[in-house]
Amino acid sequence: MAARTEHGGQTGTPRPPAPEPAPAPVRRPRSRGAAVVSVFGELLITAGVVLGLFVAYSLWWTNVLADREAARQGDDVRHHWAQAPGRDGTPRTFDSKDGIGFLHVPAMKNGEVLVKKGTDTASLNDGIAGYYTEPVKSALPWDEKGNFTLAAHRDGHGAKFHNIHKIKKGDAIVFETRDTWYIYKVYKELPKTSKYNVDVLKPVPEESGKTTPGRYLTLTTCTPIFTSDYRYIVWAQLDRTEKVDTNRTPPPELR
Repeated sequence: MAARTEHGGQTGTPRPPAPEPAPAPVRRPRSRGAAVVSVFGELLITAGVVLGLFVAYSLWWTNVLADREAARQGDDVRHHWAQAPGRDGTPRTFDSKDGIGFLHVPAMKNGEVLVKKGTDTASLNDGIAGYYTEPVKSALPWDEKGNFTLAAHRDGHGAKFHNIHKIKKGDAIVFETRDTWYIYKVYKELPKTSKYNVDVLKPVPEESGKTTPGRYLTLTTCTPIFTSDYRYIVWAQLDRTEKVDTNRTPPPELR
């Protein structure tokens, strides 16, 4: 029989008392050492992000900007050639301000590279190659004798000589002027030498094995990749020349 309350109502089974709430966890303050480690970790993450952005800028975005500028300057040179055609073998081919021509190296798969006077950083940052004026003055392709010496970046700023290590003995290197195709053949590579080794630029590059004057070409750039500790050298010798026709048909080496 159900129990009655004093007011006459019936009651059911008595409810158990509600459980007491669990005590809140005690939050202990972080030690000074833990706080320092946390802040240091956040700084490392931030530094990593900044470094990653800098690397992307140096190795990718500078290439984009340099390629745009090199293309613009190259278009100006070709426009100038079209407006004022020269004559084969005359000094009118020379134009140190706008550029003297275009380097084509099939083994590097880097397209055409505008060549201008000077190897200072500001010039090479435009995504071009430059011919040396010092410490050893470069010859020019149309000179009867000498060493046509060039430099370009290997990484960043166009990286026109990035794949220089793919050039092998017997490969063709072609230099295009307004009037003439100069076709060189590679005969020697020097994968590593001191950045102070200026002998590689001499009119007769004896380090390459040559002992008599000729019409040589020398490519120089930094090595190893992503550093500037040493220099990578490629030597070539003029094999022949071809006159540029009205359609600017490239020599077989470039087809």
